[in-house]
Amino acid sequence: MPDNGILPPGSTIGVLGTGQLGRMIAMAAAQLGYKCHVFGPEDRSPATQVAATFAQATYEDEDALEAFAQVVNVVTLEFENVPLSAVEFLSARRPMRPGPRALEIAQDRALEKEFFNDIGVSTAPWAEVDGANSLIGAAPHIGAPSILKSARLGYDGKGQVFIDGDTQLEAAWQEMGAARGVLEGFVAFEREVSVIVARSMDGTVLPYLPVENHHAEGILRRTIVPAPLAEETALQAEEIAIRAAKELDIVGLLAVEMFVTSDGTVLANEMAPRPHNSGHWTLDAAPTSQFEQLVRAICGLPLGEVERYADAEMVNLIGADAEGWLTVLTDPGAHLHLYGKAEARPGRKMGHVTRLKPRAD
Repeated sequence: MPDNGILPPGSTIGVLGTGQLGRMIAMAAAQLGYKCHVFGPEDRSPATQVAATFAQATYEDEDALEAFAQVVNVVTLEFENVPLSAVEFLSARRPMRPGPRALEIAQDRALEKEFFNDIGVSTAPWAEVDGANSLIGAAPHIGAPSILKSARLGYDGKGQVFIDGDTQLEAAWQEMGAARGVLEGFVAFEREVSVIVARSMDGTVLPYLPVENHHAEGILRRTIVPAPLAEETALQAEEIAIRAAKELDIVGLLAVEMFVTSDGTVLANEMAPRPHNSGHWTLDAAPTSQFEQLVRAICGLPLGEVERYADAEMVNLIGADAEGWLTVLTDPGAHLHLYGKAEARPGRKMGHVTRLKPRAD
């Protein structure tokens, strides 16, 4: 690595995870002249189809991790359900961007809520619970309706149970199915938004604008660019993401999902130290996609321009939705992205479509 910390083209980026985010990271890296070496337990997955090289091993295999470390120049994440031990192992051998602390907090909803509150960012009311009795004790304080979520390893609505006044709490605990959980009070929000912020090695931060997200059954279905927010509310959302990225000493990307209430209050919900589904629009409507921005940040390059070319709407293709790919291609305004997954299972993200329209401002 040069003395200035910049990784030159031709260097190898190690990516933990082999899903669609890894696929799009590898494609962006190749455009800038970098190679990606992806690591994960599954073969024939989206990233392995486009990456320069692939190591198939479990994240607990230290011999494989050691071999991986020896052939990469920097390591990043494409999803956060990688064991912390693997990230700690690699961070002792190669630059790990983001580092173990960001992953540890993002993996655990209780640590995540505590982190937001500690840095002065408001969240929905919440309580950590570790059993049925603990849930029964916390429920009157949090109120109903509320949502019981597994503290760890939850995504796309998995490990979540809605609770109202008629819910049998012991049954809800069993349905959630984890050893620890977080009980979150219901927020009467007007919309869900997210902000993705990039932070470089020298501490420069650059946020993409807030976007509005629509979920169904816990899965992101549609993103609207930009989110229809008052200027001061949009700035508040950006500031939350920037503050979190700085506090975590992120080098790379941080996505923060938030609730916006009817009076413009912004509440942090969750975060992810990686590219995010709600940023896929940047592939078609921004000068620098979130994936290129990640490559720039972790390789020590200047961050790219984020001001959008156009307004946009991104729609995820879930399960059998992807079977309509040919129809999508007949739409001259549609930009189709398929992830190369062989089996279209219900609830599985198979691709996305972005449609652009003239900027309203």
